[in-house]
Amino acid sequence: MYRIALIPGDGIGLEVVPAAATVLRAGGLPVEFVEVEAGFELFRRTGEALPRETLATVAACDAALFGAVSSPSTRTPGYASPILTLRKELDLYANIRPARSAPVAGSRPDIDLVIVRENTECLYVKQETEVEPGERVVAQRVITRRASARVARVACELALRRAPQRGKPPLLTVVHKANVLALSDGLFRTTALDVAAGTPGLAVEEQLVDSMVYRLIREPERYDVVVTTNLYGDIVSDAAAALVGGLGLAPSANVGDRFVLAEPVHGSAPDLAGKGIANPLATVSAAALLCAHLGETALAARLERAVDAVLRSGVVTPDLGGRATTQEVTHAVCREVETARAAYEIVGGARAAA
Repeated sequence: MYRIALIPGDGIGLEVVPAAATVLRAGGLPVEFVEVEAGFELFRRTGEALPRETLATVAACDAALFGAVSSPSTRTPGYASPILTLRKELDLYANIRPARSAPVAGSRPDIDLVIVRENTECLYVKQETEVEPGERVVAQRVITRRASARVARVACELALRRAPQRGKPPLLTVVHKANVLALSDGLFRTTALDVAAGTPGLAVEEQLVDSMVYRLIREPERYDVVVTTNLYGDIVSDAAAALVGGLGLAPSANVGDRFVLAEPVHGSAPDLAGKGIANPLATVSAAALLCAHLGETALAARLERAVDAVLRSGVVTPDLGGRATTQEVTHAVCREVETARAAYEIVGGARAAA
């Protein structure tokens, strides 16, 4: 029995996280869900975006499924993003963002890549100083050898694991801007290349971040695993999502040595909140990543196949050109998962009998 924290957050997170939980139940995952609060709306009500009891509850679980949070675009004293805090407090140092071709009109064919984004430092340390009020602000960017080496190891191991199913030699692309940021990006670059050099059978290349975006749009099918810093990973992964159907299909997993927190890449979408038309499929795919990291690989594969089957059926929300509601898409995925689960159990029973 797994204990999984549900953190819906703000906006459409309140709709897509329960949808993914429903799908996990339909898939037969032995699970106890524990719902906890976090987010900007909670901060506005209570003065806390991530209460200590929420953090303690999440840390005591086996994994977590996160929705989305709204973040103010102006300085808000006392507010800190819950997802950034969770990543730091739980030491979730790698953010894994797959981008795979989907059976929808907006997806390019033959794409199967994963962006591994460093998750704890870079500009996301949020160390800003107002040197001259209203005139000059300085932001500090932090890159360390330790963080760079950890995320590079995750990327190398992932590339090796993916090779048999892809039927291609593993390829790691190290993305940086060391030609301009010689010290900070230079440290990330040399550290990642050093780690990769100690991985037998791995082909390695490097790419400047601006040309990476260009080549990603021109020839996305050539990429396998991409590893980069926090900010670049955020940008490049959104560009990749645009090539495979959009953010409504883009999942991610924040992983550390002992914990996984899965979430959709999209935001809280306040313009869609409460209308019942939010696309739950990115969160369902995030739940599949969660299952894979828990070792439930068969269930993870069934969830991914169910998402593809529903997309092919045309039961999709308005962001993908359809008319289905969040609930209708969720029910369609559950039907696919339950059918696959029944077939899987029949085959398992037959093998046991034999």
